[in-house]
Amino acid sequence: MAFVKAGGSRLEYEWVGVGPAEGPTVVMLHEGLGSVAMWRDFPSRVAKTTGLRVLVYSRRGYGRSDPVTDLPCPVDYMHREAQEVLPDLFRALDVRRPILLGHSDGASVALIYAGSDLDPRPESIIVMAPHVNIEPSNILSIAKVRVLWEETDLRGRLARYHDDPDNAFFSWNLAWLMPEFRNWNIEEFLPKIRGPITVIQGLEDEYGSPQQPETIKRMASGPVNTILLSGCGHSAHRDSPEQTLAAIADHVKLAATA
Repeated sequence: MAFVKAGGSRLEYEWVGVGPAEGPTVVMLHEGLGSVAMWRDFPSRVAKTTGLRVLVYSRRGYGRSDPVTDLPCPVDYMHREAQEVLPDLFRALDVRRPILLGHSDGASVALIYAGSDLDPRPESIIVMAPHVNIEPSNILSIAKVRVLWEETDLRGRLARYHDDPDNAFFSWNLAWLMPEFRNWNIEEFLPKIRGPITVIQGLEDEYGSPQQPETIKRMASGPVNTILLSGCGHSAHRDSPEQTLAAIADHVKLAATA
Protein backbone atom coordinates (compact mmCIF):
# COMPACT_ATOMS: atom_id res chain seq x y z
CA MET A 1 0.00 0.00 0.00
CA ALA A 2 1.22 3.49 -0.88
CA PHE A 3 -0.17 7.01 -0.68
CA VAL A 4 -0.07 10.04 -2.96
CA LYS A 5 -1.33 13.62 -2.59
CA ALA A 6 -3.77 14.46 -5.38
CA GLY A 7 -6.73 16.80 -5.55
CA GLY A 8 -5.84 18.11 -2.10
CA SER A 9 -6.23 14.72 -0.41
CA ARG A 10 -4.04 11.80 0.61
CA LEU A 11 -5.10 8.88 -1.57
CA GLU A 12 -4.31 5.20 -1.29
CA TYR A 13 -2.96 3.64 -4.49
CA GLU A 14 -1.27 0.50 -5.78
CA TRP A 15 0.65 -0.53 -8.89
CA VAL A 16 -0.04 -3.99 -10.27
CA GLY A 17 2.08 -5.60 -12.97
CA VAL A 18 5.06 -4.03 -14.68
CA GLY A 19 5.57 -1.76 -17.64
CA PRO A 20 7.45 1.36 -18.69
CA ALA A 21 6.13 4.80 -17.74
CA GLU A 22 5.94 5.73 -21.42
CA GLY A 23 3.72 2.72 -22.17
CA PRO A 24 -0.05 2.38 -21.72
CA THR A 25 -1.37 2.12 -18.16
CA VAL A 26 -4.76 0.65 -17.26
CA VAL A 27 -6.26 2.99 -14.65
CA MET A 28 -9.04 1.32 -12.67
CA LEU A 29 -11.78 3.56 -11.27
CA HIS A 30 -13.97 1.95 -8.62
CA GLU A 31 -17.70 1.97 -7.93
CA GLY A 32 -19.59 4.04 -5.36
CA LEU A 33 -18.68 1.78 -2.43
CA GLY A 34 -15.43 0.45 -3.86
CA SER A 35 -11.76 0.77 -2.98
CA VAL A 36 -8.38 -0.70 -3.86
CA ALA A 37 -9.05 -3.76 -1.69
CA MET A 38 -12.57 -4.31 -3.00
CA TRP A 39 -11.22 -5.02 -6.49
CA ARG A 40 -9.70 -8.16 -4.87
CA ASP A 41 -7.61 -10.04 -7.43
CA PHE A 42 -9.17 -8.42 -10.49
CA PRO A 43 -6.36 -5.86 -11.07
CA SER A 44 -3.76 -8.63 -11.16
CA ARG A 45 -5.93 -10.58 -13.58
CA VAL A 46 -6.26 -7.51 -15.80
CA ALA A 47 -2.48 -7.02 -15.73
CA LYS A 48 -1.88 -10.65 -16.62
CA THR A 49 -4.53 -10.68 -19.36
CA THR A 50 -3.44 -7.45 -21.04
CA GLY A 51 0.29 -7.52 -20.34
CA LEU A 52 0.04 -3.90 -19.15
CA ARG A 53 0.74 -2.27 -15.83
CA VAL A 54 -2.35 -1.37 -13.82
CA LEU A 55 -2.98 1.51 -11.43
CA VAL A 56 -5.70 1.26 -8.79
CA TYR A 57 -6.54 3.91 -6.22
CA SER A 58 -9.22 4.69 -3.65
CA ARG A 59 -11.12 7.93 -4.05
CA ARG A 60 -11.41 10.31 -1.13
CA GLY A 61 -13.72 8.79 1.46
CA TYR A 62 -12.92 5.19 0.49
CA GLY A 63 -10.44 2.52 1.50
CA ARG A 64 -7.48 4.02 3.34
CA SER A 65 -7.75 7.42 1.65
CA ASP A 66 -8.63 10.64 3.48
CA PRO A 67 -12.28 10.91 4.54
CA VAL A 68 -14.83 13.24 3.02
CA THR A 69 -15.24 16.10 5.48
CA ASP A 70 -18.50 17.64 4.23
CA LEU A 71 -21.51 15.39 3.71
CA PRO A 72 -23.39 14.88 1.53
CA CYS A 73 -21.04 15.08 -1.44
CA PRO A 74 -22.10 17.68 -4.02
CA VAL A 75 -24.12 16.51 -7.00
CA ASP A 76 -21.10 17.12 -9.25
CA TYR A 77 -18.71 14.98 -7.19
CA MET A 78 -17.94 12.73 -10.18
CA HIS A 79 -17.19 15.79 -12.32
CA ARG A 80 -14.74 17.00 -9.68
CA GLU A 81 -13.06 13.60 -9.49
CA ALA A 82 -12.63 13.52 -13.27
CA GLN A 83 -11.61 17.12 -13.86
CA GLU A 84 -9.62 17.94 -10.73
CA VAL A 85 -8.36 14.80 -9.00
CA LEU A 86 -7.47 12.56 -11.97
CA PRO A 87 -5.23 15.09 -13.79
CA ASP A 88 -3.41 15.74 -10.51
CA LEU A 89 -3.06 12.00 -9.85
CA PHE A 90 -1.66 11.37 -13.33
CA ARG A 91 0.93 14.13 -12.90
CA ALA A 92 1.94 12.87 -9.45
CA LEU A 93 2.36 9.25 -10.60
CA ASP A 94 3.67 10.02 -14.10
CA VAL A 95 0.83 8.33 -15.96
CA ARG A 96 1.30 9.38 -19.59
CA ARG A 97 -0.96 7.05 -21.60
CA PRO A 98 -4.01 6.04 -19.53
CA ILE A 99 -6.51 3.42 -20.60
CA LEU A 100 -9.47 4.10 -18.33
CA LEU A 101 -11.31 1.11 -16.85
CA GLY A 102 -14.22 2.28 -14.75
CA HIS A 103 -17.06 0.56 -12.92
CA SER A 104 -20.38 2.29 -12.10
CA ASP A 105 -19.47 5.70 -10.59
CA GLY A 106 -15.93 5.07 -11.82
CA ALA A 107 -17.27 4.49 -15.33
CA SER A 108 -19.01 7.86 -15.22
CA VAL A 109 -15.79 9.49 -14.00
CA ALA A 110 -13.96 7.90 -16.95
CA LEU A 111 -16.49 9.26 -19.46
CA ILE A 112 -16.39 12.76 -17.97
CA TYR A 113 -12.58 12.79 -18.05
CA ALA A 114 -12.46 11.56 -21.65
CA GLY A 115 -14.97 14.20 -22.73
CA SER A 116 -13.26 17.11 -20.97
CA ASP A 117 -10.23 17.68 -23.27
CA LEU A 118 -7.80 17.01 -20.44
CA ASP A 119 -4.20 15.83 -20.66
CA PRO A 120 -3.05 13.19 -20.80
CA ARG A 121 -5.75 12.14 -23.24
CA PRO A 122 -6.99 8.60 -22.58
CA GLU A 123 -5.96 6.14 -25.26
CA SER A 124 -9.28 4.34 -24.90
CA ILE A 125 -12.02 3.62 -22.38
CA ILE A 126 -13.64 0.50 -20.92
CA VAL A 127 -16.74 1.09 -18.82
CA MET A 128 -18.69 -1.46 -16.78
CA ALA A 129 -22.27 -0.60 -15.76
CA PRO A 130 -21.86 3.11 -16.60
CA HIS A 131 -24.35 5.85 -15.71
CA VAL A 132 -24.83 8.74 -18.14
CA ASN A 133 -28.27 9.76 -16.88
CA ILE A 134 -30.68 8.84 -14.11
CA GLU A 135 -33.18 6.01 -14.42
CA PRO A 136 -35.83 5.27 -11.77
CA SER A 137 -34.06 1.97 -11.05
CA ASN A 138 -30.94 3.91 -9.99
CA ILE A 139 -32.68 5.72 -7.16
CA LEU A 140 -34.86 2.80 -6.09
CA SER A 141 -31.89 0.42 -5.80
CA ILE A 142 -29.83 2.95 -3.86
CA ALA A 143 -32.75 3.53 -1.49
CA LYS A 144 -32.89 -0.25 -0.94
CA VAL A 145 -29.18 -0.27 -0.08
CA ARG A 146 -29.93 2.32 2.61
CA VAL A 147 -32.41 -0.16 4.13
CA LEU A 148 -29.73 -2.87 4.02
CA TRP A 149 -27.38 -0.50 5.86
CA GLU A 150 -29.96 -0.03 8.61
CA GLU A 151 -31.14 -3.64 8.89
CA THR A 152 -28.18 -5.91 8.05
CA ASP A 153 -24.44 -6.21 8.70
CA LEU A 154 -23.55 -4.18 5.61
CA ARG A 155 -21.56 -1.75 7.76
CA GLY A 156 -19.49 -4.59 9.20
CA ARG A 157 -18.78 -6.00 5.75
CA LEU A 158 -17.69 -2.60 4.44
CA ALA A 159 -15.46 -2.10 7.48
CA ARG A 160 -13.14 -4.78 6.09
CA TYR A 161 -12.34 -2.51 3.15
CA HIS A 162 -12.71 1.07 4.44
CA ASP A 163 -11.07 2.84 7.39
CA ASP A 164 -14.34 4.73 7.92
CA PRO A 165 -17.28 2.69 6.55
CA ASP A 166 -19.80 5.34 7.60
CA ASN A 167 -17.95 7.96 5.58
CA ALA A 168 -17.68 5.65 2.58
CA PHE A 169 -21.36 4.74 2.65
CA PHE A 170 -22.93 8.12 3.29
CA SER A 171 -20.65 10.09 0.95
CA TRP A 172 -22.18 7.99 -1.85
CA ASN A 173 -25.68 7.15 -0.62
CA LEU A 174 -26.71 10.63 0.57
CA ALA A 175 -25.56 12.23 -2.67
CA TRP A 176 -27.58 9.89 -4.89
CA LEU A 177 -30.72 10.29 -2.77
CA MET A 178 -30.70 14.09 -2.86
CA PRO A 179 -33.65 15.46 -4.90
CA GLU A 180 -31.20 17.44 -7.08
CA PHE A 181 -29.60 14.23 -8.23
CA ARG A 182 -32.69 13.32 -10.26
CA ASN A 183 -31.43 15.77 -12.91
CA TRP A 184 -27.84 14.47 -12.98
CA ASN A 185 -26.72 13.88 -16.57
CA ILE A 186 -23.33 13.62 -18.33
CA GLU A 187 -24.50 13.10 -21.91
CA GLU A 188 -22.90 16.42 -22.92
CA PHE A 189 -19.44 14.81 -22.62
CA LEU A 190 -20.13 11.91 -24.96
CA PRO A 191 -19.82 13.69 -28.36
CA LYS A 192 -16.34 14.87 -27.35
CA ILE A 193 -15.09 11.29 -26.89
CA ARG A 194 -13.40 10.15 -30.10
CA GLY A 195 -11.34 7.21 -28.86
CA PRO A 196 -12.56 3.59 -28.72
CA ILE A 197 -15.05 2.68 -25.99
CA THR A 198 -16.07 -0.76 -24.79
CA VAL A 199 -19.23 -0.85 -22.69
CA ILE A 200 -19.91 -3.94 -20.55
CA GLN A 201 -23.45 -4.13 -19.20
CA GLY A 202 -25.10 -6.89 -17.18
CA LEU A 203 -28.66 -7.57 -18.26
CA GLU A 204 -29.63 -8.19 -14.62
CA ASP A 205 -28.09 -4.91 -13.42
CA GLU A 206 -30.31 -3.53 -10.68
CA TYR A 207 -28.82 -0.04 -11.02
CA GLY A 208 -29.25 0.53 -14.75
CA SER A 209 -30.61 -0.82 -18.00
CA PRO A 210 -29.23 -1.28 -21.55
CA GLN A 211 -30.47 2.26 -22.16
CA GLN A 212 -27.15 3.44 -20.71
CA PRO A 213 -24.86 1.74 -23.29
CA GLU A 214 -27.37 2.57 -26.02
CA THR A 215 -27.03 6.26 -25.18
CA ILE A 216 -23.23 6.04 -25.21
CA LYS A 217 -23.26 4.29 -28.59
CA ARG A 218 -25.65 6.85 -30.06
CA MET A 219 -23.87 9.96 -28.78
CA ALA A 220 -20.13 9.18 -28.63
CA SER A 221 -18.04 10.29 -31.62
CA GLY A 222 -15.69 7.32 -31.56
CA PRO A 223 -16.31 3.59 -32.08
CA VAL A 224 -18.35 1.93 -29.35
CA ASN A 225 -18.45 -1.82 -28.74
CA THR A 226 -21.31 -2.89 -26.48
CA ILE A 227 -21.22 -6.22 -24.64
CA LEU A 228 -24.43 -7.32 -22.91
CA LEU A 229 -24.01 -10.16 -20.43
CA SER A 230 -26.95 -12.38 -19.55
CA GLY A 231 -27.18 -13.59 -15.96
CA CYS A 232 -24.93 -10.73 -14.88
CA GLY A 233 -25.77 -8.00 -12.39
CA HIS A 234 -24.13 -4.68 -11.61
CA SER A 235 -20.61 -6.02 -11.10
CA ALA A 236 -19.50 -7.81 -14.27
CA HIS A 237 -15.97 -8.34 -12.92
CA ARG A 238 -17.46 -10.42 -10.09
CA ASP A 239 -20.52 -11.95 -11.77
CA SER A 240 -18.92 -12.77 -15.14
CA PRO A 241 -15.15 -12.42 -14.66
CA GLU A 242 -13.99 -14.56 -17.58
CA GLN A 243 -16.23 -12.82 -20.10
CA THR A 244 -15.26 -9.45 -18.70
CA LEU A 245 -11.53 -10.20 -18.89
CA ALA A 246 -11.92 -11.44 -22.46
CA ALA A 247 -13.71 -8.20 -23.39
CA ILE A 248 -10.95 -6.14 -21.78
CA ALA A 249 -8.24 -8.09 -23.60
CA ASP A 250 -10.05 -7.71 -26.94
CA HIS A 251 -10.48 -4.00 -26.34
CA VAL A 252 -6.78 -3.47 -25.60
CA LYS A 253 -5.74 -5.39 -28.72
CA LEU A 254 -8.13 -3.57 -31.02
CA ALA A 255 -7.43 -0.14 -29.51
CA ALA A 256 -3.70 -0.68 -30.03
CA THR A 257 -4.26 -1.11 -33.78
CA ALA A 258 -6.84 1.68 -34.16
